[in-house]
Amino acid sequence: MGSRDDIEALGKRMGRSIIGQEAMIERLLLGLLANGHLLVEGLPGLAKTRAIKSLAKNLDATLSRIQFTPDLLPSDITGSEVYFSEAGKGEFQFQQGPVFANLILADEINRAPAKVQSALLEAMEERQVTVGGKSHGLPELFLVMATQNPIEQEGTYPLPEAQLDRFLMHIRVDYPDAKSEAAIMELVRSEEKEAHGKAGDDPEKLAADVVLASRREISDITVSKAVEDYIVALVMATRYPDKIDADLAKWIQVGVSPRGVIGLDKVSRSYAWLHGRDYVTPDDVQAIVHDVFRHRLVLSYEAHAGGIVADQAVDRIVEKVATA
Repeated sequence: MGSRDDIEALGKRMGRSIIGQEAMIERLLLGLLANGHLLVEGLPGLAKTRAIKSLAKNLDATLSRIQFTPDLLPSDITGSEVYFSEAGKGEFQFQQGPVFANLILADEINRAPAKVQSALLEAMEERQVTVGGKSHGLPELFLVMATQNPIEQEGTYPLPEAQLDRFLMHIRVDYPDAKSEAAIMELVRSEEKEAHGKAGDDPEKLAADVVLASRREISDITVSKAVEDYIVALVMATRYPDKIDADLAKWIQVGVSPRGVIGLDKVSRSYAWLHGRDYVTPDDVQAIVHDVFRHRLVLSYEAHAGGIVADQAVDRIVEKVATA
């Protein structure tokens, strides 16, 4: 079985315990394949935590869950130097923090102060932690899934745009449909029976090497000159919206950064690979452009006053920019 089949099987196993959130599962796999980090926004109870726990359960990887609170310190994430005394000799030794796992769940990241957020974002970008003048590398397989609640914003610390830009994708999670809600109830009942009965066998875990091999295959995915031009045209439309649409010129204050170009290319290739193609099409780009752009656009006061959200601006851009 090839790497793609293994990744598809991983997604199906996750889908058995996460019902009605197929798009979130796919985006989580895309983040893993594209070697980027995810910001997931949704109301409580929509299986955000369950999703990454399911990924860790089915993947040979360690998971750390960090609950972000106002009293959290940077060292609570990165680790710190601890003094040890033995046989009359004392020395400082570095004790790793929870960020040294393969998968990190940063729960409610907007509830911790800027220093703590910056400590995590530095680890995400540099893939290392520096404490006491020494750098400590993070695992090669490293994914941060940060969550934030769109309600109850009092007393929170919103991430500034420059830090939001470090996330590969911003995923919005919505309520499942009625059929899925009924299936969720049945799933929870069956899990309760298993918990009170005989413990089941541990699921077969996908080796981390399969993910790394998949990334190498994705790096060979073909992106034609026409599709490259289309990606660039979408990005340029966010920076110079007055050239394509009068409404966009009023809505967009700051466009997508160069990280957006890189992210759109990486996720498009990962999406094409996951769907069995060795080349990227404009449809692949359009399928994920909202997740890559929505947190990178800074909307104007006029847009906010008119109730315009980033997804509407991206819809207009996709409508106005000609495909390759």
